[in-house]
Amino acid sequence: MKQKLVVVGNGPVGHRFLETLVDSGAADRFEIVVFGEEPRPAYDRVHLTAWFESRDAEQLNMAEKGFYDSDKITLLTNARIKSIDRECKTVTTESGDEINYDKLILATGSYPFVPPVPGHERDNCFVYRTIEDLQAIAECARDHTVGTVVGGGLLGLEAAKALVDLGMKTHVVEFAPRLMAVQVDEGGGNLLRHKIESLDVDVHTCKNTSEIIDGDDHFHKMVFADDTELETDIIVFSAGIRPRDELARSSGLEIGERGGIVINDHCQTSDSDIYAIGEVALWGGRIYGLIAPGNKMAQAAADHITDAGKSVFQGADMSTKLKLMGIDVASIGDAHANTEGAKCYTWIDDSKEAYKKLVVNAEGNRLLGAVLVGDATEYGNLLQLALNDMELPANPEALILPRPDGSPMAGLGVDALPDSAQICSCNNVSKSDLVAVIADGAHTLGEIKSCCKAASSCGGCAALVGQVLNSELEKQGIEVSKDLCEHLPYSRQEIYHLVRIDGIKSFDELLMRHGTGLGCDICKPTVASILASCWNDYILQDSHRALQDTNDFYLANIQKD
Repeated sequence: MKQKLVVVGNGPVGHRFLETLVDSGAADRFEIVVFGEEPRPAYDRVHLTAWFESRDAEQLNMAEKGFYDSDKITLLTNARIKSIDRECKTVTTESGDEINYDKLILATGSYPFVPPVPGHERDNCFVYRTIEDLQAIAECARDHTVGTVVGGGLLGLEAAKALVDLGMKTHVVEFAPRLMAVQVDEGGGNLLRHKIESLDVDVHTCKNTSEIIDGDDHFHKMVFADDTELETDIIVFSAGIRPRDELARSSGLEIGERGGIVINDHCQTSDSDIYAIGEVALWGGRIYGLIAPGNKMAQAAADHITDAGKSVFQGADMSTKLKLMGIDVASIGDAHANTEGAKCYTWIDDSKEAYKKLVVNAEGNRLLGAVLVGDATEYGNLLQLALNDMELPANPEALILPRPDGSPMAGLGVDALPDSAQICSCNNVSKSDLVAVIADGAHTLGEIKSCCKAASSCGGCAALVGQVLNSELEKQGIEVSKDLCEHLPYSRQEIYHLVRIDGIKSFDELLMRHGTGLGCDICKPTVASILASCWNDYILQDSHRALQDTNDFYLANIQKD
């Protein structure tokens, strides 16, 4: 007889649990019922802002075609659970239906925190969490011109980008003294602010909103504790999240002091037949608000329920790399140098608007953390050094200092990584996992994504996955092309040397002497950068303009006039 498995929540982590269950081959042992509050199946919240590009929710769908149409899983959308009866082992929906369970998975996620500011319930006030939220914001923006985001963290800056893309004059209001205060230090925060303000977004830090009232010229007037004011038409609250643990509270499960359902290493709650995963779960006194830890919890819970694996959840690395409003931002480990005896190496390039900081231990031989703003090309290498406790070179600063010829930092080399090194944190793919699928015939990045999901979520590990792929193909005797593109059969560094040694001053001359064809969107901007680095010519001269993207050679954002 099949066990009854009920999953409450159909967000990304709840969906990952179901995928893991199906992939294990153990789904047939269960009668699976899934309750999702939203009107559609699981979609990709990590790339939520991408909805504004297409306005098509289907493009964010996480489930493969037919996944929820099979007889293995029953998905109920627009369905909310209002209570759990642990003694009878049932859940009750808002419509009054009772469903029994043998095992219950709580993947209820979190909700956006809205500060209890007088006036927060006014019209034209939104949160940034679901596709329906985005649809409401877009509809409201059609009739208004000024938008403000309350919160300067990761999601707040994503929301700010959305308002900019909607053509609104945009403000960001942050209570802390800098943006992304958790992830970046003061230096990185200052550069991030400068770069965001250069995109015509006004940043207001150290601001505590006292009340929201009718505006004189716009719909709202935000009154701050320092007696300053800001008028705006739309307010989007993105001031953090809180775990949706109300079901657990009302059913008597153990809850943390500041919220969250307490779980063990198998993601079991204080009731051994109930599991909690994702942003609602509290492990070791901490809520993990990123997709990678949530996926690890999903794996651990599925393994424990099915006895199909031995994975457990014992915390997760919270390093992250993002592109916020077109700006690279990365944070690794102890970014604020809180470890006793920690030393810092900092490099600032005002001309290229880049900030990089390394945090090393007192002996200078281990990487504790890093901050990268404006240029995060070293993120993959630095993350592996930190995660695998690898010894640093004698001069750690060389890891972030540029080379005289403009070439990127020499990587530590994927062969130096242990087999256990985690390459893709979102999908928990190790180096040995990658090597195995490559040996089995996955010889392109697309094939690797299909086989083991590496680089298929946030994409931050794609470069490192590519390095492992090329290394393994070379070991198999398969030639790996390092050409920039079909028109220039050289690497970027080789092209730099050709330009420098031959004194080449234009793209046409380079193609005539060393390439073929007319060029493309890969080689043209790359050569433009090399020519500018070598000869420091006026950036808008005719020979360079034709190589740049439209926005670059007009020094403007053409899409927004």
